[in-house]
Amino acid sequence: MLSKLLVRTFVKNYEDTNNEKVRESFGLLGGIIGIAINIILFTIKLSVGLIVASIAVMADAFNNLSDAASSIITIVGFKMSNKPADEEHPFGHGRIEYISALIVSFMVILVGFQFVKSSFERVINPEPITFEAVPFFLILGSIIFKFWLSKFNKYIGKTINSSALKAASFDALGDVVTSSCVALSLLLPKFTTLPVDGYIGILVALVILYSGYSLVKETVNPLLGEAPDPQLVKKIKESVLEYENITGVHDLIIHNYGHGKCMASIHAEIPSDIDIMQIHDIIDTAEREISKEFNIYLVIHMDPICTDCEEIKSCKRMVEKIIEYNPLVKSMHDFRVVGDGEKKNLIFDVVVNSWQLDKMMTEEELKEKITQDIKNLHPQYNCIITVDNDFM
Repeated sequence: MLSKLLVRTFVKNYEDTNNEKVRESFGLLGGIIGIAINIILFTIKLSVGLIVASIAVMADAFNNLSDAASSIITIVGFKMSNKPADEEHPFGHGRIEYISALIVSFMVILVGFQFVKSSFERVINPEPITFEAVPFFLILGSIIFKFWLSKFNKYIGKTINSSALKAASFDALGDVVTSSCVALSLLLPKFTTLPVDGYIGILVALVILYSGYSLVKETVNPLLGEAPDPQLVKKIKESVLEYENITGVHDLIIHNYGHGKCMASIHAEIPSDIDIMQIHDIIDTAEREISKEFNIYLVIHMDPICTDCEEIKSCKRMVEKIIEYNPLVKSMHDFRVVGDGEKKNLIFDVVVNSWQLDKMMTEEELKEKITQDIKNLHPQYNCIITVDNDFM
């Protein structure tokens, strides 16, 4: 409830999440709240850590300070990602948001390493911890603040589909765990003389390191070129097929240059005997309307196919039946029959996952197997097969 109230109060036109200015406002709100809360928590925890001489509490305090710095980086990332396209970056600067999330991740890891060292030294040279009620309840209060901050960042991160804010949410949730361990380190000395402070400090540091690793993994994927959202893939294909005279689609490739900066290309199968001007107008309309609907830049390539030849239809059904039982082949397209007389060429493309194919056989071996299966039934046909990789 509070999250929605803050968004409605400070973000103008908050429902228009595809608008870059609105997304920037979301990022600014998340960053400012993150800075404010983390600075307050750093001050509280550092004071508590100094009062009770706890390395675990001070580790948690500086973790909050790094989170405040992370919020600043998040704000800068949102600002820079909205820079317009220029000569060197024709698709804009949207990926800067991913880079800012990556910087946050490395800062989290750095804090973790620093406090592994400090906590290990405390294990070797333990110091007594005196339980005090006020510092203990201050730490408990910080846990509540961090839990709310995690939920808030998750809410706005999901609203605008921001990897940076999702990373901040995950980091804050990790802080809930570490602060809980810190609270435990203040409570346990009432019941034991063991040097639990150093050990819990190491545990806190390891949780911080794991959080950093998870964030790096999550933010590196879009930079390297992760597979697109399956729902977006499905919707684009279904939308293209809704247009008149488009009978099939294949070879959809989506490039992500940041939120709202996606470029996609797809091949659309059309009847070979249709008027070229008529189908060109249909393709233009599809590109324009689908690009607007999904906030992408779509390019459609036309693949003319013969739809009224009984021999081609019969051969295609035969090949489809053969490849149906091949676990490596996902689909077939661009089927043609070329030649006269008894000897003819079947020309077609098969779609595979290259990573799966590489584990079992080479492309040439796959083509040879399909060709041999066809020749076993129809020796008169030669096959010219192209292996396409499925990028989905």
